[in-house]
Amino acid sequence: MISESKVGPGNGWSYLTRGVMVGDGHRMAGTPLRAAQNEAGVPPGVWKGQGLAALGLAAGDVVTERQAELLLGEGRHPDADRIERELLAQGKSPAQARRATVLGRPIEHNRSPKTDKAKERTPWLAFDLTFRPPPTAHIAWALMDDEHRRVLELCDDMARDKTLAWLEESVAEIRSKAGGKRRAQVKDGLIVAVFRHYESRATESRPLLHTHAVVSIRARRPHDGKWGNLSADSLMTHIVTADTLYTLYFMEEVTARLGWAWEPREVTPGRRPVMEIAGIDQRLIGWQSTRRQQIEDALPVLTAKYEEKHGHAPGERAGYTLACQAADQTRPPKRTELLSLTELRKRWRTSAIRAFGACTVYRLAERARAAAAAVWARVRPVVDIALAAVDTVAVVYVMRGAFARHHLLAEARRHLAYTLRGRPHQPGLDERIVQAAVDDYTRPAGHGRRMTADLRALYPGDTEDQAVLRPLTRSRTATRYERARLAAGALAARVRAARRAERLGSRPRPYAVAVPAASRSHPRPFRDGRKDGRLLEPEAGIDAVEQTHQTLEAAAAQVAATIQDSRRAREAAHGLRPQPAPAAVQSPHTQQPSIQHTPGRSQGGVA
Repeated sequence: MISESKVGPGNGWSYLTRGVMVGDGHRMAGTPLRAAQNEAGVPPGVWKGQGLAALGLAAGDVVTERQAELLLGEGRHPDADRIERELLAQGKSPAQARRATVLGRPIEHNRSPKTDKAKERTPWLAFDLTFRPPPTAHIAWALMDDEHRRVLELCDDMARDKTLAWLEESVAEIRSKAGGKRRAQVKDGLIVAVFRHYESRATESRPLLHTHAVVSIRARRPHDGKWGNLSADSLMTHIVTADTLYTLYFMEEVTARLGWAWEPREVTPGRRPVMEIAGIDQRLIGWQSTRRQQIEDALPVLTAKYEEKHGHAPGERAGYTLACQAADQTRPPKRTELLSLTELRKRWRTSAIRAFGACTVYRLAERARAAAAAVWARVRPVVDIALAAVDTVAVVYVMRGAFARHHLLAEARRHLAYTLRGRPHQPGLDERIVQAAVDDYTRPAGHGRRMTADLRALYPGDTEDQAVLRPLTRSRTATRYERARLAAGALAARVRAARRAERLGSRPRPYAVAVPAASRSHPRPFRDGRKDGRLLEPEAGIDAVEQTHQTLEAAAAQVAATIQDSRRAREAAHGLRPQPAPAAVQSPHTQQPSIQHTPGRSQGGVA
């Protein structure tokens, strides 16, 4: 997952230099940065991003303390000291030499009494994006041998760099004109300082492989090349979308390099599950996540106060806010004891063996490989774009009502992660799913770029699907995510039943279940022009969804049998000769999905 926080002058910069840059440890005053990093057992930070060339830096260069102080603490060129010396030697005044090293507007501008709107704001200088793999990845990284540790660190690096590349290419915008009303894509790219950490900040240290990517707010405008500020709301709006992309990439890297598979784990009953490495003992997650238990112990008190104040239970958004408050209240002080990674891994392994036995710890890799073979034996990593679009729209509509494109994109990536279980997806497949959803199953909602589900396209008025779907979406006995999954399952079953009915009948019948109409607006730029009547592996979910799927599948089979019996009866009544079985004829709607060969026992592809 990805979390974010802002970095500004004052306390924000102090937290960065005394904590983030030295592994969230405790840095004594006067200790040089490199000495503090060596003492904490963490590697030095490195520079990343396509915008480094404009500053004379290169990806992979070590982040020095002075460079970070100038760029991330003052908004100036990281080599400002040398530039100032050269300008002073040329006869420039100190003020002119300093102004020449400032990238964009000086931070003093916000404190000036001449500034109307900005004088009461604390200027942002950077965004601290924290990348964390799923909990089972921390366990495998901490308890397995050094070879697996290095591979998992490489997977984290690859997934993080790909996500940052997507942010700078597709999301990052720079502000210009009065009030930042004009937005444009950055000229070069982002400037990021990356710091890797190994453990949580709990008093009893636990493994937590994570990375702080500190993104500088300074970037160059495309039209004149001058320095300005990134749009903070553009980046913050797409944090969840970037989070799902990072998880998807990390899963694919782990599967490609280690051959492991992934399966969903329900953390909180009725809430969205998370993807974990198959075969990792679930008890180790509780051993690793000591902070989670502390938060869960403090959360009921905050929830009770919320219910007393508002008169009802907190919703999903309010529940997330309360969880953040519980995390802040239970945040422990940073440890003063500093250990190397080798010592930490030895301590973690001893603790896990003492709690669960040596067999549980030393057979982690073996059990992960065995579980992966079982997953690939029962799960076909095949993606149907039409059904993925229906699933994405149904879940986002029930969860949010009105939504934007980035909400669909995040849900499409979750769908890919669940369906493929770590197998690689074709580049741009998530965008193709979103485009199909926007074209076929959405309509504008109010002003701006918001949209909502087009219920007439999802279930036509001449069928009985509306009576099936509405009790699922409006039931208040289930959580919102449970209702969303049930709605998606009902719509998916209707699409599959419609496809079967279309294959069974040679021409449309007035009582057949209608298929969703094609794109009503314009031809889809990401589609191949053929109809979406191709085979799909039914999606599996939680037990409630599985039961709903089985019921709807039985109803679909009964509808298909009724259609076939009725056709035979009419042929017998008119004296017609029996026609060959339609299943023997391969129509354009029953083409086999294209196969994408991937490592492992099974083959997957995209339909």
